[in-house]
Amino acid sequence: MANGKSIHLVVITPERQVLEAQTASAVIPAHDGELGVLSQRAPLMCELGVGQLRYELDGRTHRVLIDGGFAQVHNDELTVLTNRAIPSDAVTDDLIAAERTVLDGLTGTDPDTLEAQRRCRQRLSVMSALRN
Repeated sequence: MANGKSIHLVVITPERQVLEAQTASAVIPAHDGELGVLSQRAPLMCELGVGQLRYELDGRTHRVLIDGGFAQVHNDELTVLTNRAIPSDAVTDDLIAAERTVLDGLTGTDPDTLEAQRRCRQRLSVMSALRN
């Protein structure tokens, strides 16, 4: 944060607060693509999709799986409310296998099942990217 400007990043799931950090920037997975957030950004509220949240801390890029939800930016604070948030270091082979089992159990061709399959495939793709 060479210019001294930062944003306060908070990630919350229904179970707990997963993350709280001061960062120079963050990239969130909006429902229609990635969205970068810097200090002094105009207020914003958006729907999130399945994807990676990325932010810088201590000169290192950190990544977190975000599973939908909403984000709000206001007064240099980015608040992410999501169903599920998994830091990259918590993504294990067992977690990926469990997600594959969920996908295998989603059978049928009705619209709800197809949407659940699509989201599950997205989660698997993000988890695989976080493991690498």
